[in-house]
Amino acid sequence: MQSNLNFAENTYRRKRIENWDRVSIKKGEKRGVGKYYHDLIRYYYRFVIPPGLKVLELGCGHGDLLSSVEPAFGVGVDFSREMIKRASGKHKNLFFLCADAHEVALKTKFDVIILSDLVNDLWDVQRAFENIRKLSHSGTRIVINYFNNLWRIPLGIVKRLGLGHLVLEQNWLSPDDISNLLRLSGLEIIKHGSHIILPLYFPLISNLANRYAVHFFPFSWFALTNMVVARPEPLSNNTGNCDSSSVSIIIPARNEAGNIEEIIKRTPHLGKETEIIFVEGHSNDGTYEIAESMIKKYSDRNIKVYQQKGKGKGDAVRLGFEKAGCDILMILDADMTVPPEILSRFYETIISGKGEFINGVRLVYPMEDEAMRFLNIAGNKFFSLAFSWLLGQPVKDTLCGTKVLFRKDYELISNNREYFGNFDPFGDFDLLFGAAKLNLKFAELPLRYRSRTYGETNIDRWRHGWLLLKMVFFAARRIKFI
Repeated sequence: MQSNLNFAENTYRRKRIENWDRVSIKKGEKRGVGKYYHDLIRYYYRFVIPPGLKVLELGCGHGDLLSSVEPAFGVGVDFSREMIKRASGKHKNLFFLCADAHEVALKTKFDVIILSDLVNDLWDVQRAFENIRKLSHSGTRIVINYFNNLWRIPLGIVKRLGLGHLVLEQNWLSPDDISNLLRLSGLEIIKHGSHIILPLYFPLISNLANRYAVHFFPFSWFALTNMVVARPEPLSNNTGNCDSSSVSIIIPARNEAGNIEEIIKRTPHLGKETEIIFVEGHSNDGTYEIAESMIKKYSDRNIKVYQQKGKGKGDAVRLGFEKAGCDILMILDADMTVPPEILSRFYETIISGKGEFINGVRLVYPMEDEAMRFLNIAGNKFFSLAFSWLLGQPVKDTLCGTKVLFRKDYELISNNREYFGNFDPFGDFDLLFGAAKLNLKFAELPLRYRSRTYGETNIDRWRHGWLLLKMVFFAARRIKFI
């Protein structure tokens, strides 16, 4: 039985190698009818993958896609010797290896692994995914695009007309099939999307279809390619090293003098070290002086106090993150509507690997009287639906002030901030958009939202609601409709 299976696999593999060798020779520098499609695929991958990473592409062909994402260290693998020969000649700064995606073994762990139009051609998709798991570290992102089942007939017609490359019988996999195979292989999906309705270029029409229409029902059903970003599932014993990380808690504080000492008393000790950073923002109630006095009064705590020169919570958060010196960065609002004790749960969630960007959610449990007005709740629910669709991951509460991420990930967000610009007075969306752009795994942590016991809210629901609406359109333009 095993020998028959090996014979079938070897025959399948041999026929495909011969086919792709022929395709490589005919392809040369001309892409013909597929040029526009491949240009779009490279564009999408450049959006998803930041430059300067260690990138592996399985089924790399001539290496054009791998080269386009500008890796610091790039390795292309293909089982067609003709493909590898052409790729090595075209892209001298990259490394190419003739090997099978099911079996390739490398000592390097990669930041990104690409499978573009490959899973439809594999003998055993699960085995290839399991092999990818071995080439990954905990932060690796696996980016896959594969053909939509509904295009089986149109692509078959193209094949018969001789307008495209000769393609042998394919695996036709649904999104559920891919999700299940990834899960069986120890990988999990972060986000997925549909792209390209028109793989041929028609002025204006192709841009409208591929940039906008493809994201809306029912057009999304007819997209040519599905794109998935996945990561290795966290190991179950990750929590065993909970005391190895240090934590910086950034607390923007404007007119919150009455809450400062209570925050210090109630903030838990987390990890091997916890620093509490107050960033005061032009208060008129002595907030800065009270916070500064706490440094001596609570000398057993690592407390720092800064005054922001700019305005707004976003500016305060960025200053706090700049001054922070620990591994994990947390934001806690000074109004005490989120109890400081809950930070221990945020710490456990990020250390366990269940998420890389932990977002607090105030809209699950009932709130204390007047903790949030009805219109604020309705607005938050609307924006949560809008941003979940825009970012490709569930975001139930966009404006909860409690957010947690690793410092190393924040540094990547900061380095890529130029893409979005300094647009966000709150600070929440700067982080949400940046984390989504970097494909960080979101985890949402429900908490009970309390009423204020001191001071008044700094949020103007109408003025800030208008700003949030503008951010919806901003995110649509910069993230969704790319």
